[in-house]
Amino acid sequence: MTSAWRKGKRVAIVGAGPGGLSAAIAFIKAGYDVRLYERATKPKPLGGAVLLAVPVMAILRYYGIDIVNNFGSKTITHFANHKGKVRATLPFNKSVEQAMGIDGWHYGILRMNAYDKMVTVLNQLDPGALVADHALNSYEDRADDILLRFENGAEVEADLLVGADGIRSVVSRQAFGEADLFHIGLRVWLAWCEDQPGIDRNHGYIHHSRDVQASYFPMKHDGRPGFEWWVVERSDPSVPPPADTRAHLLSRLDAFPPVLRQLAETTDFKTQVFPWEIYNRASLKSWCTGRVACVGDAVHPVSPYAAYGMGMAIEDGYFLARSFKGQDLSDRAALQGACAAYEADRVDYCNHHVEFARKLGGQFHKAPRPVAAIRDFVFDNTQVLQKLIGKDYLADAERMSLSLKELHVG
Repeated sequence: MTSAWRKGKRVAIVGAGPGGLSAAIAFIKAGYDVRLYERATKPKPLGGAVLLAVPVMAILRYYGIDIVNNFGSKTITHFANHKGKVRATLPFNKSVEQAMGIDGWHYGILRMNAYDKMVTVLNQLDPGALVADHALNSYEDRADDILLRFENGAEVEADLLVGADGIRSVVSRQAFGEADLFHIGLRVWLAWCEDQPGIDRNHGYIHHSRDVQASYFPMKHDGRPGFEWWVVERSDPSVPPPADTRAHLLSRLDAFPPVLRQLAETTDFKTQVFPWEIYNRASLKSWCTGRVACVGDAVHPVSPYAAYGMGMAIEDGYFLARSFKGQDLSDRAALQGACAAYEADRVDYCNHHVEFARKLGGQFHKAPRPVAAIRDFVFDNTQVLQKLIGKDYLADAERMSLSLKELHVG
């Protein structure tokens, strides 16, 4: 390594996903020396498109990413039944828009594009920070530092270890014990396609039938317009997935508005469709111990409702570095204080979103037929869903956005 590696400033991050990249960029901008270790030879994100909320967009702007010119597609989000009747719409908070200088709330972008832009920023800040072909085996938290041991035999001394290595995290397992992951009974098919004429590019829809969700949003990839679409259905991991993915999904979409089938029929199912079996873990009350702190799926894997995995991981990385800014990492008392500040900002907030997401998944996909009929009648004819979304999803996110005064433009 040619970059500096100063005692009291050494941050070793394991896992070059969105959370790890975010933490790496944020710690470098806060004045620390960073090594981001990734097990793969060429790091890359999994999945297709993603929705990023305003606070995530503001963080990416702070990192130096141009979010104005062809980055994402602004979207008004609606919840609807399988026939297209709108049940709820995510409102825009004018105070958040004005404070952040960003219109709306959701922006659709191809996951790979957002990821590549973060990698570019990291390489500009420190070309030697990202270290590939390094799978962590274990660590040893010592009195004055922390020692990382990798499967390739390499050993690295650091002052802080950040676990950003995903749902089956090596760091989190050693720090907090086995995750005891459980399948929540849902599978998501994530997909994207090129732009389609005649489809409104300002609005996205989340449709529900009795036990299936089918949704779409406008997005951009490499600045070009397109659409992301997905299907959420019940799943049993012990049962093999359907052999003919295209036929299976097209049959699922028959019950929904024709626009979804139009998007599916223009999708390359070999390269633009990704299955995702959803696993969770019991919520953790602490994400830090000793010289270890974790972000993203390593401590809070998410469901596809309300909890936005990539966005939450990016937020975690930013908040973690912000909590440590100006601290001497060789000072254990300073470490403990910074970890406490990070956990105060993130643990309850993220756990609430993850648990709310899991609850919604159960309500929409596992309710018995009579209960589902009552649910649909209530959602179709009252403001109950609108109030649930406002209270349990938007309210906390808006408060968090308004608290990030250092990211405000006005």
